[in-house]
This record gives sequence, structure tokens and C-alpha cells, in this order.
Amino acid sequence: MTSKAPKNNNLGEERAIPRRDFLQGALLAAATTLTGVLSAKPAAAGLEFPGAQDHPGYYPPRLTGLRGSHIGSFEAAHAARDGKVPADARNTGQTYDLIVVGAGISGLSAAHFYRSRTSPASRILILDNHDDFGGHAKRNEFEIQGRLQLLNGGTLAIDSPRPYSPVAAGLLRDLGIEDVEGMSKKIEDHGFYRSLGLGGGVFLDRETFGADFLAVGAGSVPIAKLFEKSPLPAQVRADIERVEEGTTDYFPQLTSAEKKLALSKMSYRDFLVQVVKVDPLAATYYQSRTSGFWGVGFDAINALDCWALGLPGFKGLRLEPGSIPHMGYSARGIADTGGSQRLHFPDGNASIARLLVRKLLPEAVPGGSAEDIVTSKVLYDRLDVPGGNVRLRLSSTAVRVENIGNSTNPSSVAVTYVRDGTAYRVKGKQCVLACYNVMIPFLCPELPEKQKAALHSLVKAPLVYTSVALRNWKAFANLKVAHISAPGSYHTSLGLNAKVDVGAYRSSASPEEPILVHMTRVPCHLGLPEHEQNKLGRGELLSTPFATFERNIRDQLSRMLGPGGFDPSADIEAITVNRWPHGYAPEYNPLWDPELPPEEQPNIVGRARFGNITIANSDSGRAAYTDSAIDQADRAVNELLRA
Repeated sequence: MTSKAPKNNNLGEERAIPRRDFLQGALLAAATTLTGVLSAKPAAAGLEFPGAQDHPGYYPPRLTGLRGSHIGSFEAAHAARDGKVPADARNTGQTYDLIVVGAGISGLSAAHFYRSRTSPASRILILDNHDDFGGHAKRNEFEIQGRLQLLNGGTLAIDSPRPYSPVAAGLLRDLGIEDVEGMSKKIEDHGFYRSLGLGGGVFLDRETFGADFLAVGAGSVPIAKLFEKSPLPAQVRADIERVEEGTTDYFPQLTSAEKKLALSKMSYRDFLVQVVKVDPLAATYYQSRTSGFWGVGFDAINALDCWALGLPGFKGLRLEPGSIPHMGYSARGIADTGGSQRLHFPDGNASIARLLVRKLLPEAVPGGSAEDIVTSKVLYDRLDVPGGNVRLRLSSTAVRVENIGNSTNPSSVAVTYVRDGTAYRVKGKQCVLACYNVMIPFLCPELPEKQKAALHSLVKAPLVYTSVALRNWKAFANLKVAHISAPGSYHTSLGLNAKVDVGAYRSSASPEEPILVHMTRVPCHLGLPEHEQNKLGRGELLSTPFATFERNIRDQLSRMLGPGGFDPSADIEAITVNRWPHGYAPEYNPLWDPELPPEEQPNIVGRARFGNITIANSDSGRAAYTDSAIDQADRAVNELLRA
């Protein structure tokens, strides 16, 4: 159906809703009024170096506006990158058995493993540059019309193309998740929207495809019918139909293994344009299919990976499951490894991070089960209590990490971090760096040059997860859509929040009730290699103000949902934009990765232990999955304990 914006073009940007860019730590007076984040009570007495988190009522999951890598979380790191490390750090006088840099899943897991393998009395300090813990596993929390609404601001679920290792699966059991599959079936209703007659849609924007048009029934009706009344030319419609439903074997002379080898050497775009021979506009229809999974355009991902992910165009090739002979390469996303079980909490893997913090600091996270974690209120002023064996210090950006003493047998580690513009120095016997790989050479300039080069080479993919709070979802119900892909739009996909009920938490059950909508944007720059797309996208995210995001969000929702009665001025209650300039961990890509033996692969070279310092993060596992973050934490801790 053809879509039109409201006649008065009123998108509601002037409406007073919580949508500010809050400064880390510096919670302005207006923040209390808008979000109730910070009480007027002072920080607890006796704190050596109090920060914003030490105030009762501090609660960053409720903050809106630009989140993810928020203002205040990266400036000190960028200064260190540019060689501006403070020379006058204040000595805290604190000494720990272990200092962990990074409070994401990997850093929190490392602290847990270290404590469980040494002693509950081990003294551990965890530092993080953000104003909240969890790394990419962030929680967006809203209260709409008196109802708690949750959405993932980053990592979505326990989900991996590989079965979880005994270590990663064991950690889930330690956290109270005894039966992943059973819990998933219990809490998530995958057929909820379908039971209401809602399905998929495709939005064609006028800038890319000639006119705004919402096609309803994607995945359930034939392509010819789906786009019958669309602005697409007849040839383009026919080409899309060939890609989606065709059974032509484009390599009849090759074996299945030879076909896979050929696909691994070409991009998905080249496969569509040069092999399937579709019109360029038909190819554009598929340009964002790879971005949500790999964070890059379809011209920089090989066609084999796209086949493995289940993207269209390969039906007639009759490819057999399995890896490619002679290469030892198995396509990213391929299911021949069995895959992991999947579990999605209402706030994504933020619940996993909260469970880990509960293990480390039970007084800070009340409750006792994996189900009650969803509605437990984290007491942030209990995370960094003087005298505690485990302390988690937020808004504290590490800028220098160095071994003390003999370089081959150091006695300890010193860490300099910046908080609220002041540099502090703290000592530990050992250290785990659970931060981004690209930052580590600046933290540890004494690393061997080969190792620094390897760390620098692992460029992460930028992405944006936007959470939009709506007063109801009647427009979706009227249009019969629950999720929409939009290949030419600012956000290339959006969907109603999953129906997940766990513990005391209840998600929206009726179109008259409030709900959260998840939108995804990946700043791809087509025509460039993967890493170059990533780097340009990172710069774009850091330079884009919230006002630009908001304008595009309101305009896009209005154009998509307007025919269903959506009014952006009245229906949008709040917006949280989670920007991740350093998003997905890099994975192997044969389009640009050379074939290397394990000992020369950059993630393995980069993660080598350096004195009393080890490295744990998803980068070092070269896989953007939670199990990789956990497994790398296990490896890093074992390296320290064997030292």
C-alpha cells in the first residue's frame, strides 16, 4: 500500500518526552525531573573517590537519548589513542589480586572464573568506561503508562552457530539457567503475533524505489502478489521473483564443493548481478540483508556465507551441508556444527550480565533466580563499596596498563584510569584486559610490534539498535505487520518487541497496550572493502547528533505506519538510540582474509599473554557471540593462574 506522511508534517519533535543526551556522571538537574535517575541524597559516607554511581537512585537503564557508546564513555580513550595520557595520576593506595578492564560479559565472566578458581576472598576491581555494566549487553528500560517495558540495547540472546562449550554452558548453569531450551519454551511465545494475523512487511522508500510503498505478507505470499501494486518496474519484480523462488542451477558443471568454493570467492552482490544477472535495482533490494548479521553491506560479504545464512538465490544450486574441502573453511552461520540452543530475555543478554554481577556482588542485585533477575532492581550504590572483596567501578576509562618489575617476571600491574576528568592509579597482582582489541596497543605500548599490529587489525563493525516506546501498537495491527524490512531506509529493519513473559514481567499482549519497537541501522558505505565500510561507519555514528536520529526515526515510522493510523507526534513516548561505533567482533572473511595457520591468525597473535596481563573479549575469539566472550575469559584466567 502507498504510504503518506501526516498532512501537517508534524512529527512531534517539539513534544517534551525523555530524549536527551545525558552526560556520563554529570546527571543534570533536568535528568532527575525527566527520568528519576538520581536522588537528591549524597553519596554514601566513607567512599574514597565517590562517583555518580554511588548516589542512591542512580539507575542508567532508564536513560534515553544517545546511549550505547554514550557521551563521556569514549573521550578519555580517544585522548589516550592520541598520546595524551595524564602524567599526574592520583595514587588510590588500593591493591587488588586482579584488575579487570571492561565490565562486559567477558570481563564479568573473567572476574567470576578467577574468584571461583582462587578464593572467595580474592580482591577484584572491575573498571568500565560506560556509566553502566554489561558492555554490549545493555538494558533499555521504560515505564509507559505505569508498565515496565524492557528491550535489549545490544546483545540479543544466547545464540551461536556452535554448540556452547562445556565452560560456557557450565557458566549458564552456575547462573541458574539449568535448561536453556526449556526456559526458552516457557518464557517466549514465538507465534504470538502470527496468532493475531500479523506477519512480515517490506517498505520501499521513495528515495530508493520511486515511491513509498508497504508490501504486507512478506514470507507468506508469493513475490508476484507481494509487489503486484508496488512502484517497482516489471523487470525488477520478475528479477526479485527469480532470486526468491527460482530453481536455476547457475553452475551445472561443478560439484557441490566446487560451487561452494566459487561462492566463497565472490560477494553476494556480484553473485546477484553477475551470475543471476538481476537488474541493479533488484540487487539494491537485497543490499541490507547482510548488515544486521555482519554489520556490512552485501558487496563485502561472500556469497557462500549468505547461502549459509539462508539468504535467497541459491535454491537451484543444491548445495550440500558441510565445509569446503581443501580450504578447511566452513561458512559463517552454517548449521553443520549443530548450533547452540537459543534463549532471549526481555532485555537480551543484559540479564546474563546482571546474573554475573549478582554472583560477584549479591548485595547489589537482590533475588535468587534467573527468572527474577528481569525485575530485580540493581542497587548501583552497592557496586563499589569500600572494603568489599569485589568492586565494580563505572565511568572509569583505563588509559594505561603496565607490568611492574622485570618484564619477563613482573611483580604486579599498574592501571591508570580516568574518571570525571581526574586520573587515578591502582595496582593489582594481575590484570585481564576485557576491552576492545583496537584499544589495547594504546593501553600497553610496550607490547611487541607484531602483537600490536594484530590487535589493530581486528576492526569491529558499527551498528545502531534503537528502542522506540509507543503508547500502543494499533497501527501495526491495522496494517497486519509485526516486523518490517526497509532496504533503502535510514533504519533497515524494525519490529514489535518479542512476546516474552518471565517471572513477574509481562510484555504487551494487546494492540491497545504500550509496547517497544526495535529498529536496526548499520552505517554501511557500499563500494568499499569491509574494514573501510566499518571505519567510515564508526566516524559517522560518532558525529551524528541525536536530533538527526530522532528526525529520521519519526519520519520513517510516519511513512511506514501512517496508513494504519500512526501519529508520530502523539504515539511516540520515548526514544533510546544505542550507537555502537565498535559493535560486532570481526569474523573470518575469505574476501579479504588470507589463509593463515592458527599461530599466525591475528586474534591468536593479538591475545598472547604479556607478563601479568592477559586479554579476554569476543575479539580474541573472532566471533561476535556471547559464548566466545565467555570462552575467552576462561582462557585468559587460566593463562594467569598458570603463570
